[in-house]
Amino acid sequence: MSVAFVFPGQGSQQVGMGRALAEAFPQSREVFEEADSALGFGLSRLCFEGPEGELQLTANTQPAILAASVAALRPLVARGARPAWVAGHSLGEYSALVAADALCLADALRTVRRRGQYMQEAVPVGVGAMAAILGLDLPSVEAACREAAQGEVVSPANVNAPGQVVIAGHAGAVDRAAERCKAAGAKRAVRLPVSAPFHCALMKPAQERLRPELAALSFRDPAVPLVSNVDARPVRDASSCRDGLVRQVSGTVRWQESVDRLAREGVTTFVEVGPGTVLSGLVRKIARGARVLNVDSPASLAATVAALGGGAEP
Repeated sequence: MSVAFVFPGQGSQQVGMGRALAEAFPQSREVFEEADSALGFGLSRLCFEGPEGELQLTANTQPAILAASVAALRPLVARGARPAWVAGHSLGEYSALVAADALCLADALRTVRRRGQYMQEAVPVGVGAMAAILGLDLPSVEAACREAAQGEVVSPANVNAPGQVVIAGHAGAVDRAAERCKAAGAKRAVRLPVSAPFHCALMKPAQERLRPELAALSFRDPAVPLVSNVDARPVRDASSCRDGLVRQVSGTVRWQESVDRLAREGVTTFVEVGPGTVLSGLVRKIARGARVLNVDSPASLAATVAALGGGAEP
């Protein structure tokens, strides 16, 4: 049984996340204490109690999801579960690198807080947009984006699963591309309630601000290989881990390809570690027949540990 731990990205946040884990397990409690100390404010209270409006601010959301994910990871590992592979959706790649001992938690938390700030500041509110395109294949979405650009930016931002692609760019170009997608046969094209157009060329300023900060961080070779967002290929050295985090800011999140790659590498069990079950649903659409588990509460932790037979053999 080959096991991959996968970690959610922005959009999985909810008030209350991590609270039951922190109340039940000292390992989880210590994660939130470390987060509060590293960031210099009460991130744990924001996760546990809100207010929701403050939790939804990108500079808060990103470290909050990272902390909640590692708070789910630590008691899982303490009970003997070990992955053969790790991967994370966008922001979740930081959680995956913490899980693989390539990056320390405090450094990751401080970095993703600034990452969120830089991404928010890269594009004035209202200038950019994102839209989910459902029921249309990737080549058709790419063609619609090319035709709709008209000198502006619009491109696939997240290739999440068959028939589920998110596009991002200038608001007008995103709307034009969405209409072209519908004309080409998309079942739906839905504007997303996001504060910035993530994972497109408009994020280049944020990428360049983050680059020197990532260069200054201490990375180690991951203890288990990571399948990266930007290339959907295995990463086994510290330098490539860092490079992937730089390029993913404006690069497409190739989640469908990443899961396909994990399956080709022999992964038969995927464990979503962190708030929500968004990735679990995507994995089921991509790797049909794979076993999908999750950990975001004491009950789901117990069920996952039992399903893994008290641990996971790499």
